[in-house]
Amino acid sequence: MVKPSGKKTLVNYLLKKYKSSISLTCSAISLHCSQWYYQLTKDDSEVIEKLNKYAEELPTYGFDEYDWRIRKEGLIWNRKRVLRVYRNMKLSMRRKRKRPLPQRKCTPLEEQTQPNEVWGIDFMSDSLTDGRRIRVFNVLDDYNRETLMTKVGISFPAQRVTRLLNQLLEERGKPKFIRCDNGTEFTAKDFIGWADYHNVKVIFIQPGKPTQNAYIERFNKSFRRGVLDAFLFSSISQAQEQADSWTYDYNHYHPHKSLGRKTPRELWDDFVKSGKLNEFTTINKDDNDNKIQNLLNLELS
Repeated sequence: MVKPSGKKTLVNYLLKKYKSSISLTCSAISLHCSQWYYQLTKDDSEVIEKLNKYAEELPTYGFDEYDWRIRKEGLIWNRKRVLRVYRNMKLSMRRKRKRPLPQRKCTPLEEQTQPNEVWGIDFMSDSLTDGRRIRVFNVLDDYNRETLMTKVGISFPAQRVTRLLNQLLEERGKPKFIRCDNGTEFTAKDFIGWADYHNVKVIFIQPGKPTQNAYIERFNKSFRRGVLDAFLFSSISQAQEQADSWTYDYNHYHPHKSLGRKTPRELWDDFVKSGKLNEFTTINKDDNDNKIQNLLNLELS
């Protein structure tokens, strides 16, 4: 379907090429002669100037904000006219839509009977003295509230998260479950694939329900009060050094009411004395043996 403006352009082309009469050419194109003679009298220069001004001063706003400001200035321009000019100027902004999350179930917190049952992982944010933003990746064992890792950095994509967790697997063995929120690092394919490969089930908390991962949230509160809010850091290495020092004190000397006023390491020592350590290490050894056998099978195939 060709609009009248397009037909006028075609008529002008035919008149120039074939030197025919206006009435005959318009009849061949199915355009009324009055439409060809009609001259547009609209002048949108003021609207264009105003929209250009708003686009430079307020680039992150859209049409509704611009139209509201135009009316606030007392300029009585038809909304449809302003919208037509706005679209012709290609100022329409692409609307970003959040990726919908799958339905998350509420999984209650339970007291664990041995280490490596459930790990809680989470991120914290802060800034250096020069304004650069930093993040802290925390890993906590729900059994004895022991801090397994506090890593400071600028960025933690999913691939780096999996590398850090691999280090923990070599030092501590693997957990049965990992509880985390719905951050992009934890919903990424790399992290989900890592968990499937190591046969670790990921428990996602419901959006807006941080208390479903209460153990590490409580640790985050103590870490912020004892480190992030207590000191100013000019570099990542300085923040990491203080975090390591505080974490060592937290694991070895900080008593927990929920643990009978024992420290995380004291509860670990009690677990060792109970004679269950051999069973615990055997389970982890079997898991590592199975992982090695799977790698050998892949290489042979």
